[in-house]
Amino acid sequence: MADHTTAAVDPALPRVDRSLPRITDGGRVGQVDATVVPRFAGPATFARLPRIDEVSDVDVAVMGVPFDAGVSYRPGARFGPAHIRESSRLLRPYNPAQDVSPFAAQQVVDAGDLGVNPFSIEEAVETIEAGARSVLERARRVLTLGGDHTITLPLLRAHAAAHGPIAVVHFDAHLDTWDTYFGAKYTHGTPFRRASEEGLLDKEACLHVGSRGPLYSAKDLDDDATLGFAIVPSVEMDDLGARGVIERIRDRVGDRPVYASIDIDVLDPGFAPGTGTPETGGLTGRELLAILRSLCTLNLVGADVVEVAPAYDHAEITGIAASHVAYELLSAMAPRPDAAPGPDQTARPDSEVVR
Repeated sequence: MADHTTAAVDPALPRVDRSLPRITDGGRVGQVDATVVPRFAGPATFARLPRIDEVSDVDVAVMGVPFDAGVSYRPGARFGPAHIRESSRLLRPYNPAQDVSPFAAQQVVDAGDLGVNPFSIEEAVETIEAGARSVLERARRVLTLGGDHTITLPLLRAHAAAHGPIAVVHFDAHLDTWDTYFGAKYTHGTPFRRASEEGLLDKEACLHVGSRGPLYSAKDLDDDATLGFAIVPSVEMDDLGARGVIERIRDRVGDRPVYASIDIDVLDPGFAPGTGTPETGGLTGRELLAILRSLCTLNLVGADVVEVAPAYDHAEITGIAASHVAYELLSAMAPRPDAAPGPDQTARPDSEVVR
């Protein structure tokens, strides 16, 4: 059971700021204790977790990439990482839907932001890859907060270097397998084409979930299939339901290493208005979270949450959605002794939930 006292910090971790009362459980250093320090106070790390320099052993690092020079419409996703962190203050230690305490089952830290060149996409891509490789030397897994979808290409380079070709499960209103914009190869609409061309993807195991809206031509779909993607479009959600989508994902990826990339615009604009290229007819928050919970049964090696643009986000609606997406991904990464619960599992009567 979690300890909520100021004296609970493990003395084997001397760099932890002892002035902040933290929840410790399972020997891991967790969140700042919200029963002592109000949620609206204290450090603005993701979920109020410790920084990477405050612990000695890291299972999962949450890394920000505040970059949006690759957008083709509304800018502003460079402010996404800070916005998601701010919106994550309400996250609590126990996840009843997955029956796991993600910050006790694994050591999760905030690795801060990568400082990338906003004026050179090519240099930024190189910096992001190098930064991701560096963080992966400290952490077993990395969850990245974007930033626009351009950043996924260098992240996939870093993960493929460690795991070989990756099965990508891509949640997005758009395919992001177009060739170029204005002659530019690296944009938020091209990362998965480049990744496929570079041999980073397992072309028998990738798929898009939630795609919708107009395309440039029917050839876009042919090109997408050639690049290695199957599609579960948003229009099929009513017929398939979350369970049907989960089955399609499992059938497609099998036991391969999986990277999940979540563009927040996979949600309907009613659930995520704060994004650069919104498309109506998207998933609900409940549907997306249910599907993400199923990733706990897969070999999930990394993930990102991108395209949160706070300038268009009233009342933190999108930031809150993105922080919960990140929380479910961290929960899916957490080791657990028993088989994972289904997406509809609720809290057990004897569960302790820290409020």
